[in-house]
Amino acid sequence: MRRTGLPEPILRLIDAFSKLPGIGEKSATRLAFHILRSPGDYAERLAKSIVDTKNKVTFCPICYSFTSENLCAICKDEERDRTTICVVEKPIDLIAIEKSAEFNGKYHVLHGVISPIEGIGPEDLRMKELISRLRDGNVKEVIIATNTSVEGEATALYLAKLIKPLGVDVTRIAHGIPVGGDIEYIDEITLGKALRDRKKM
Repeated sequence: MRRTGLPEPILRLIDAFSKLPGIGEKSATRLAFHILRSPGDYAERLAKSIVDTKNKVTFCPICYSFTSENLCAICKDEERDRTTICVVEKPIDLIAIEKSAEFNGKYHVLHGVISPIEGIGPEDLRMKELISRLRDGNVKEVIIATNTSVEGEATALYLAKLIKPLGVDVTRIAHGIPVGGDIEYIDEITLGKALRDRKKM
């Protein structure tokens, strides 16, 4: 897409937006023009939000999700079940599970999965920190909620081998047919998983 004739500040803004994941050049251009048409204080608030997020947000020292305080809100919440930890790949997975309103325990964020192709091993993830949390004896169950990719499954198996000797129950989230999904359109791997994970009614 040619952008000749545009002022340099707009071109730089388009280039900055286009580097964001999932944003192509056309979307980046629309975003830049949206900001250009917005009131001046909107652009200032947006810029401040970006800077504050970068400067003030860090990792929770317990679960390794994001926080702007000493501990994240979930780790500070005394009402949540301390005997269950749900292990996820990344903070955005934690958000998705929270939206389901089906889990009231604690979390642990690995920040990735084992991937030999990408040179990511267990030592590159927050696994040692998870094992340290389990050694105090308060946790009774660890729910592994990594994705069903090859890497996610390998990570789940590796974690299970680490955790079971500690006497902690290890469970894996079920994967299967989505609500409202038609069986005829479900791929065979998902359908097979749904059959294996069936429950009594």
